[in-house]
Parts: sequence; C-alpha cells; structure tokens
Amino acid sequence: MIAQHPSLSTTIHELHGAFGTDLFGRRAEAFARMFGTPRFLIAQTIVVGAWIALNALAVSLRWDPYPFILLNLAFSLQAAYAAPLILLAQTRQADRDKAISETDASHRETLAAQTIELLDQTHQQTLQLRELLELNTRLTEEVNRLTVEIHATVSPNQP
Repeated sequence: MIAQHPSLSTTIHELHGAFGTDLFGRRAEAFARMFGTPRFLIAQTIVVGAWIALNALAVSLRWDPYPFILLNLAFSLQAAYAAPLILLAQTRQADRDKAISETDASHRETLAAQTIELLDQTHQQTLQLRELLELNTRLTEEVNRLTVEIHATVSPNQP
C-alpha cells in the first residue's frame, strides 16, 4: 500500500527496489503481507494436516511416507522465499517511512521559518501601533492645550 501524504505524491512513487521496477516490489509486499494473515495460517494448517493424514493413513495414496521429506522440502522452500520477500517489504516500508520523515522535517522547517516571519511582522506592527498611540496621545494633549488656550482667550474672566 502506498502511503498517503500530501507532499509525497511523487516521492513515494519514485521509490524503487533493487530490482528496478516497482511491480516486483509491490507483488513481493502483497505476498509478504499474505504470510501473516490468519487465512494463510489456517489454510496452511489444513493442507499440512491433510498431507500428513493422507500419507499416514491411506496406504495406497502415500507419495510422501513418514518422516514426510517432501513436506519438509516444501516448508524449506516456503521459508527460503518468504524471508527475503518479508525483508524486501520491510525495506520498502522503511524507505517510505524515511521519505515521509524527511518531508515532515522539511515541512516543520518551513513552518518554523514562516512563524518567525509572522512574529517579526507582528513585532513591527506592534511598534507602529505604539508610535501611533504616542502620536495620538501627543495630539490629544495638544488639542487639550489649545482648547484651554482658546477658552482663556475667548472668555478671560472664567477660570
């Protein structure tokens, strides 16, 4: 299964295994995933049980008499292919995890830079607001002084 990550649409698809094409890797992963399912384990148990029962009980159907050398060979062959396929699937998953991790780190760095930029802008706006407030205070004080002066000039007898 291809990981769903918004910024990895091309990165994930570009991950190829040692065999070049992605088809083999995808098939290997599907096969490796199948080995761990209860359905596979139950089916294998039924096949092995039937194999042993037919070879132990049905004298005329014995193709693999006790100690079941062909069955052991089948298990060895299965293990010989299962182990590398599982390792291949794990390697591909690790590559996807690494790509996601690198993209997440890059995204976090971008967010940190944007946050610093926003903090700088906020600081500049705060300074501008402070200047405007101080200017407004000075203007208000000047208006008040002028108002008092005008009142003193217009009506000199009133305090």
